[in-house]
Amino acid sequence: MAYRQFAPSATAEIGPGLSCPRRRVPGWTGVWIVAIPLLLTVSVQAQTPAFSVTIRNHKFVPDQIEVPANQKVEVHVINADPTPAEFESFELRREKVVAAGQEITLYIGPLKPGSYEFFDDFNPSARGHVVAR
Repeated sequence: MAYRQFAPSATAEIGPGLSCPRRRVPGWTGVWIVAIPLLLTVSVQAQTPAFSVTIRNHKFVPDQIEVPANQKVEVHVINADPTPAEFESFELRREKVVAAGQEITLYIGPLKPGSYEFFDDFNPSARGHVVAR
């Protein structure tokens, strides 16, 4: 029995008497089409600076955090109190409740240089500032 070698033709038959040219994608092109966006996403996420604020005894500790201006930042808000608290800021346009003993993550910015106030709506005396430099 003789075996025929199979070599795909340069055209594909799409119907009786109809054909269209085949497009050949070199072996690694498909891999790069998927890999490049993934690599770019990972590198952007790795460059986001992270900051942390703890709510303890109904106060923000520290009550001021300095962040880089004109850059998106990640802020972790940890509630160490036995009651719920809220991170709220009109200037930053954020409002998040933090359950007792829990942590939330907020993304803010990019911010222009300046000071942005935040507070705990449940305990109005708890106030702090994000300072963008």
